[in-house]
Amino acid sequence: MARAGLTADRVTLAGAELADEVGLEHVTMSAVARRLGVKDASLYVHVRGLEDLRGRIALLAADEKTVRVAEATAGRAGKDALVAFANAWRTYARAHPGRYSATQIPMRIDPELAARAPGPRRAVELTYSMLRAYALAEPDLTDAARLVRSTLHGFVSLEAAGGFAHARPAESSWTRCLDALHALLERWPASCEGDSS
Repeated sequence: MARAGLTADRVTLAGAELADEVGLEHVTMSAVARRLGVKDASLYVHVRGLEDLRGRIALLAADEKTVRVAEATAGRAGKDALVAFANAWRTYARAHPGRYSATQIPMRIDPELAARAPGPRRAVELTYSMLRAYALAEPDLTDAARLVRSTLHGFVSLEAAGGFAHARPAESSWTRCLDALHALLERWPASCEGDSS
């Protein structure tokens, strides 16, 4: 019998909070059960196991991050939108490191659950929407979206791992990286696809 008040959402949130505190790799079903004050077996009424729980944490985080990015970029375009987009991304990754890492790990997520979660799909839509001000067409639009994601993820991941030991403040480098990203997006190189030379 399921414990009163215990739901899949509550179990997921407890796992997400734990991930932020100790790292996603240290989240176990036993640790989540202890946090909720229940026996391990009680969790399996609501989630199928650790992989399912981590998938649910990833979907929760994707939804949360997407909401913050959408709020930050509303009514903005061009460099203003790019900077707002990037800052919202970085702020979320810094505030919720365990949840953020869940969004970056390929995992098997229940297709039915994923279909009900708007975050991942909305995140792609927001990225493409923000990039439309740069007048890019396919396949450049997809390439640019991948560049933006790679740049932001690379920076926040290195920063979280303590990878910036230089005396120059990371904040200064972040600002210059966004300046450079904007300049590149404005002067996107012509495609060489189909060029036989």
